[in-house]
Amino acid sequence: MTFTRATVAAVAAIPLLATAALAHHGWSWAEADQIELDGVIREIFIGPPHPTLKLETGEGLWTIELGNPRQTERSGFIEGSAKTGDSARVLGNRSQDRDEKRLKAVRLTIGGKTYDVYPERINR
Repeated sequence: MTFTRATVAAVAAIPLLATAALAHHGWSWAEADQIELDGVIREIFIGPPHPTLKLETGEGLWTIELGNPRQTERSGFIEGSAKTGDSARVLGNRSQDRDEKRLKAVRLTIGGKTYDVYPERINR
């Protein structure tokens, strides 16, 4: 059986596409309670697939996932909107896995400014 280079390349790309699809997980993991967290930003990442914050709270360090970069930018939250050490309040849906300190943010409040990342999902 003979394979062309295109066939070999296509077959080799399948695992990469599957990995990318798994990385872009949407909301399925975050359909649990909507909660509010107050804490201090310890790390900020602005970029694909989703900007994230590490927020230190009284319960420990939480990973806060924002919208995709364009959606996060439309909320007004851009690079420079916050820095490590800033206090923040985050409203969002927590992970369905209660052992995981992970939240999908719908609203951020930092330095008196509010960023509605997913206004249609705000329950409060």
